[in-house]
Amino acid sequence: MVKVNKDMIIMDVLRLDPDCAQIFFKNGMHCIGCPSASGESIEQASAVHGIDPDKLTNELNEYFSS
Repeated sequence: MVKVNKDMIIMDVLRLDPDCAQIFFKNGMHCIGCPSASGESIEQASAVHGIDPDKLTNELNEYFSS
C-alpha cells in the first residue's frame, strides 16, 4: 500500500497513479503540470496555494487505500 506524506514531491505522487490528480484539483491545486510540481513537495506547494497539507495528504492516502 502506498503511504503519501507531505514531504513527497507532487510529481512522484502523480507517477504512482495519475488519476490522483483529481484530489489535487479538488483542493485548488490546478497547476500540477507546471515545472514546480517536479520539484516541490506537497507541503511547499500547499503553502504557496494556501492549502492544508495534512488535509491533502489524508485525502491522498484515503484514495490510495481504496
